[in-house]
Amino acid sequence: MVELHNEMASSRFMPMGALPVQIDGLWHRYNESVDDWTLQGIDLKLHNGELVGLLGPSGCGKTTLLRLIAGFETPTRGAVRLHGREVATPGRSLAPERRGVGMVFQDYALFPHLNAWENTCFGLRRGQDTSRASWLLELLGLERLQQRYPHELSGGQRQRLALARALAPAPSVVLLDEPFSNLDVEVRLRLRSELPAVLSACGASGVLVTHDPEEALAICHRVAVLRDGALHQCASPRDLVESPATPFVGRFVLQSNVLPVWAETSAGCLRCPLGDLDDPEGFREGELPSDATVLVAPEAIGLHPDPSGEDCVMGREFLGHGWLYRVQSGERQLRLLRPLSDDYERGLRCRLQLQEGVTVLLHPQRKVLRSLSNRL
Repeated sequence: MVELHNEMASSRFMPMGALPVQIDGLWHRYNESVDDWTLQGIDLKLHNGELVGLLGPSGCGKTTLLRLIAGFETPTRGAVRLHGREVATPGRSLAPERRGVGMVFQDYALFPHLNAWENTCFGLRRGQDTSRASWLLELLGLERLQQRYPHELSGGQRQRLALARALAPAPSVVLLDEPFSNLDVEVRLRLRSELPAVLSACGASGVLVTHDPEEALAICHRVAVLRDGALHQCASPRDLVESPATPFVGRFVLQSNVLPVWAETSAGCLRCPLGDLDDPEGFREGELPSDATVLVAPEAIGLHPDPSGEDCVMGREFLGHGWLYRVQSGERQLRLLRPLSDDYERGLRCRLQLQEGVTVLLHPQRKVLRSLSNRL
């Protein structure tokens, strides 16, 4: 890739201090006759120069939210604003082509009958300067492939071409719908690491839809985590890791285990199924809500083979640096990360326990607790 520059960034007039994207109280459903909401009360802001990830499992509403920003869907309630301009309400929706937003689709949506140069210039007005298109193809390493058609390009090259086409009209906002999902691992890792620099060079802010927590945490300034149409948390990757707002965020983003917790006044501690925890707040029995839980990292749980143990190894994955075990413990299936030396087969009977001195996160208080000495 060539050296990145900012002089090619869009210089179109924008109101001072206006956010590239502002979403207020957004609700959406596809069928007005049912209460099956695709999105529920979403509030979200995108700041200048920022890349925000929309993260969640399939069906959580992240692509619908992207389509609402783009103008392909209309909100049932709430509003979408671009640079302070209201572009979508229940009674009014500005056409997608008038929003000044670039879109990169999951399947790239390139025109098969146009070559790379023609695809890049497709969104430009007749007679518009094409120097930006040339610069983008050079920036993205496609300058020698301008005459090739999409079927003559590799998957990574097609992804770059789709990005060049989205950026050619100089949009201030680019929306990306899982753009790396169809690429092999090596190409995906390389291209996703380049994306923030490309957007910065073009003076654009971005919204990236992904179901991959690692991808979102790796390249996004902030990550919005959705589930069943509701926004659970929008925060920096570090804040998500250090202080997940809900047990779902901890489970989905960090792959943490969620365990019930209760107060043991007689023992002066809190207790979960895998061991005892310190109790700096001095909770009494019954003071913790019935749905109180702790988030426990996979590496915080010890596994001890025991023919009479009540827990059982159900499966394992080799990660190169260790083993990821799935262990049935009562009604729960837990994830454990163990070193390569802990080489156990499926079906092993065992005992699980919190390792001494590890930290867990108490919910809903979001307090960090430390495990006490082993009582098993």
